[in-house]
Amino acid sequence: MPFIRYIPFWMLAFFCVSTAARSQGLMIRNYNVKDGLANATVYAAVQDKDGFIWFATPTGVSKFDGKRFRNYAKKDGLTDNDVVRLAADSKGRVWFFTLNGKPSFYANSVIHNEDNDTTLAFNPRSHYIQYAFEGKTGYIWFLNTNNRILQYNGKQIIYDKLGATQSDIYFMLRNDTIFKPLQTAFNLESVKDPNTSTDQRIVTAPPIPLDDSTFRARLKTNPLVIVKNSICSFTTKEIICFFNGSEWGIREDISNICLDGNNLWVGTQKALYLIKNFFKGEKKVTRLLENHYITSLLKDRDGNIWITTFGDGVYYIPYKNFYFGYLDNTNGLYSHSIFSIYKDKKNDLLLIGQNAGILNTMNAQGAIRQFTLDTTTGRNSLLSILPYKDNDVLVATDNALFKFNTLTQKPSLLKAVKMLKDVDVSPKGKIRIAAKNQVICLDNYSINDLDMLVTSIACIDDSTYFVGTNNGLYYCDDNNRQLVRPGNNTHLKQSIKDLKWINGYLWIGTSDQGIYVMHHDSVVKHLSSANDLASDICQQLYYDGVGNLYVATNKGVSVIDVKTQHIVRNITSNDGLMSDDIRGVYSDDGMLYIATSNGLCYFQGDHLPIDSVPPVIYLSNIRYGDSTFLPGKDFVHLYQRKASFEAEFGTIVFDLPDMVEYQYNFSTDSSSGWVTTMSNIIPFPDLQPGTYKLMVRARKYKSDWSQPLTINVNILPRWYQQWWARGILLLLGLLVILVILRYIVRRIKQAEKRKTEYNRRIAELEAKALTNQMNPHFIFNSLNSVQHLILEKEEKQALNFLADFATLMRQMLNNSRKSYISLEEEIAFLTRYLELEKIRFAHSFSYRFIMEDKLKDYTIYIPPMIIQPIVENAIKHGLAPKNSSGCLEIRLEMVQDLLYCSVDDDGIGWDKSNTLKSSRLVKHESTALSVIRERLQIIKSFNGNNGKLEIIDKFKSGFGNKEGTLVEILIPIVKML
Repeated sequence: MPFIRYIPFWMLAFFCVSTAARSQGLMIRNYNVKDGLANATVYAAVQDKDGFIWFATPTGVSKFDGKRFRNYAKKDGLTDNDVVRLAADSKGRVWFFTLNGKPSFYANSVIHNEDNDTTLAFNPRSHYIQYAFEGKTGYIWFLNTNNRILQYNGKQIIYDKLGATQSDIYFMLRNDTIFKPLQTAFNLESVKDPNTSTDQRIVTAPPIPLDDSTFRARLKTNPLVIVKNSICSFTTKEIICFFNGSEWGIREDISNICLDGNNLWVGTQKALYLIKNFFKGEKKVTRLLENHYITSLLKDRDGNIWITTFGDGVYYIPYKNFYFGYLDNTNGLYSHSIFSIYKDKKNDLLLIGQNAGILNTMNAQGAIRQFTLDTTTGRNSLLSILPYKDNDVLVATDNALFKFNTLTQKPSLLKAVKMLKDVDVSPKGKIRIAAKNQVICLDNYSINDLDMLVTSIACIDDSTYFVGTNNGLYYCDDNNRQLVRPGNNTHLKQSIKDLKWINGYLWIGTSDQGIYVMHHDSVVKHLSSANDLASDICQQLYYDGVGNLYVATNKGVSVIDVKTQHIVRNITSNDGLMSDDIRGVYSDDGMLYIATSNGLCYFQGDHLPIDSVPPVIYLSNIRYGDSTFLPGKDFVHLYQRKASFEAEFGTIVFDLPDMVEYQYNFSTDSSSGWVTTMSNIIPFPDLQPGTYKLMVRARKYKSDWSQPLTINVNILPRWYQQWWARGILLLLGLLVILVILRYIVRRIKQAEKRKTEYNRRIAELEAKALTNQMNPHFIFNSLNSVQHLILEKEEKQALNFLADFATLMRQMLNNSRKSYISLEEEIAFLTRYLELEKIRFAHSFSYRFIMEDKLKDYTIYIPPMIIQPIVENAIKHGLAPKNSSGCLEIRLEMVQDLLYCSVDDDGIGWDKSNTLKSSRLVKHESTALSVIRERLQIIKSFNGNNGKLEIIDKFKSGFGNKEGTLVEILIPIVKML
């Protein structure tokens, strides 16, 4: 809420008759430039159809909702900054009139002028608009300073609509059935219409009482005219002057007026005047705002009064302040701090206790007298005032107890008591005093030197009473004269501020725990802020004798029904009190007097104004991202990434705008999901695309919730947020993932291939190395054969053998460079080898190859030097030791993708050969066979084909009586057509 100056202006009474009136104050709030007003000089004020108050100033216009000023200048659409007049029509438009003669108006959150609205374009001919009227058809009529009539029909402004002749304000007023004025009153030089020849009767005084319903209806339906310091009701037939300022002590000319029910407000260039109940015939005038130039007066739809001034901003009087009377040091009291209050009904005398030992008395005529009772230095406030005997009251101060006679208005000292806290009187008039650490029964006895602070006292009867202290409640009677606790209830050990005995119940006001109610030494009720008590800090209890207990707290007054023991209502500064710091309460036939730290308030307790009408809520603007948009029921915008959506709302509440609460709902369920906040800005960060329904409602102090204001919000998705775009993006994402996976798999396969190739190459090199190990073995055996032939003197055979051996060696060397050779090459190599061995062993054995027919359909490749060592072993270790000729059979077949090769001899057999062979041969055989097995294992490692070598002794293995060895080998091959 903008900073508001609270200024008490008090009624300086002027009397037209010899009567006196009690002084009464009004709390007036001031709004100025520091609060947001465009300028301290304000020419006019008007309320629009929505409820906003508009102010015209030399530097633009201000729109006010009770909490914030929104200022508009030429840059916002005004035709000029110096706005001299305002007018509000029935269509909700607010018209602005400037000295350049070009009108503009505000509608639908935009100021319309000739630049953005061609219907307003016209030539003002150097004259500006003075008055505005509205016709029955809704057209707006203007009268300018050249007395020319203009009409705005929504399509254009027509100059001299009624003809190119001069007219005047009297013409407009005379034709009041056509022209309805858009202002309250007109300042004229004379009431007499100079342009009419008809007899227009002028009545200088109302012929009927002012409160007559006929006359009041006349004032509402006909224009008012101000002539100097008189006010008249104008019709074509009769002018009735019903107010003459000079008769009321108003000597200056009247600038403006305001009719407020039965009250009449009059503004002049020097002051503001209020005549309460003017239309009921009362003769009381109050001069306010001394030395203020009043430029306009406005009564809004809530009953609040707005006063604009020249150079002093705007003054505002809340409607509820008219229900209150205020007293403080500005209108007769010693100071603004009030400690106690009491009214002597018999003598109709109001007693007001203050600080500095001052007692104020005010009689029925409002005359105030002051008495200094306590002159002690330091604290010397008047703490309490209570009845004692006829025309006598007791007045307790910080330092003494006094008796004050209300008839003679003379005080007398009863007893000096340091740090007096409380006083009570028994039914028969015994006075009991609570003071610091003692209890005093006046003229009887005292209980002194207590180890506690005594704060309050309450008499039950003439002999018993309760005492409140800082450590709890005590009971005492005149016989025992000792303080005892009434039971052991821990609640009764709280620090106590005040006690009140009411119809057998003790009401206990505590320092910070609220109210306890005790009956028969038991706590039967506890009331605290949780039960809607104004505050848990109780300062005083007051019983009005008719069933209501008033609890004065630091946050207002709580009213409790003592019969039901329930809180009826709370009264605070929000309701019109001058302060929430309450020191005392007194009730007089429905009139409540409330003593506060800021003055005395009094009002009819049953007529406390309550504004239960929900406030008007409006949408101020919408912000999305970095842009601000005009208010509207529908908001559509393309989605912005990480952009915040904010809706700024406001309410038109002039009284207690800071008490307004908001609730918003972003769901479709209007019965639940409401979020309460005191902020008028509702943010939604990073609002995702979609359609939303935002509902906002508000309530002011003690009102119901308003009807929700609904905004349809549609955040449109970007193309990449559409379902089809997301589908495409998903497919593209999957495709990218598949490409990446394929690339990764291919890289893995390539790595595996390279690794396999590397391993295969290593295996080939190892196989070749093993093959090369076979070459020396074969050469060694072959040279042994040559040596044998030479020793046997068979030179020719040796030469042939060497020639065949050389050919065989060449073939062997060629094969050793290859990983695979064809089966035909292998058979040719074996045949040449067997022929050499037959020569070597003198043709002691024969051999044959048996080859499966389907082998001839393919070109079969096998690793070299696999079969030859087996054939060699069969000859040397099977057939050679045999005494007779032998036979060697080599069989070749296809078994799945392997070459089956069996070398079958009818020699001495495997077991017998192992028995006869020498140690050299053991090493030889072990080397040949182990190399073959290792080569088969290596071949398996790089092509996966599983070769096999098996040696069978035919005699031992059940081949009948046949001797010899059968060697079977499965050889991995490469088969080609």
